[in-house]
Amino acid sequence: MPLDPRITELATAKNFAALTTLLPDGHPQTQVMWVHADDEHVLINTEVGRQKYRNVERDPRVTVTVWDAANPYRYVEVRGRVAETVTGPDARDNIDELSHKYTGHDYSNPIGTERVVLRIAVERVHANGV
Repeated sequence: MPLDPRITELATAKNFAALTTLLPDGHPQTQVMWVHADDEHVLINTEVGRQKYRNVERDPRVTVTVWDAANPYRYVEVRGRVAETVTGPDARDNIDELSHKYTGHDYSNPIGTERVVLRIAVERVHANGV
């Protein structure tokens, strides 16, 4: 199913997102992330050694809120599930693409473990001002 155009508008622009996953004890954990979207999924890139990845391996339910950098009262909240993960060269290339989007150059932070793209299938959308 095609992604809601309100999500595509905000996620493909240079806007940040808050990714919320569930810790083993059920408490939410939220991080500010770079975000993107393809035709059907919201995309988040992380590393397999990070807590957020361990969280979605155990429980794929997530919430992603993307806000407009120019007007934070314009936002879209997505509730869904990590439907697929992508590793290897595609995930490494994706972090460079995201870095170019947000910083204008290749990703320069040290990579401690393998990069992974979380492909999030949208189940529910709440939008404000979009």
